Amino acid sequence: MKINPYLSFGGDCKAAFEFYEKALGGKIEMMMTHGASPMADQTAPGWRDKIMHVALSVGDFVLMGSDAPPEYFKPMQGFSVSLTIDKAAEAERVFAELAQDGNVGMPLQQTFWAFRFGMVTDRFGTPWMINCEKDA
Repeated sequence: MKINPYLSFGGDCKAAFEFYEKALGGKIEMMMTHGASPMADQTAPGWRDKIMHVALSVGDFVLMGSDAPPEYFKPMQGFSVSLTIDKAAEAERVFAELAQDGNVGMPLQQTFWAFRFGMVTDRFGTPWMINCEKDA
């Protein structure tokens, strides 16, 4: 079994995933707009360039998402995408990238369980926890 987070956006999914591809060092494996789908003729003209589905691979991890139509979109809340990063320097780089124009909930810092831990909500509204654990 695999668990893959699926994020919903209100129209800026493409920009978010292009940002995540750079920030996380991943690769967008698939991105389809509503206009490129078999349902294009059933899609409102202003929504055809919005993302129906995207998949971003980062190592063994897959982050997926789409733009939700306005009547279904709700801002993200009640969860965080948690990243466990092996090296403190890489944790610092990823945290800094995600924090650009975002909101830092807890600065990246050493804790009793981690070399680095921090929480940030990026400029697209996705909440992240960055963790670089100490050895058990």
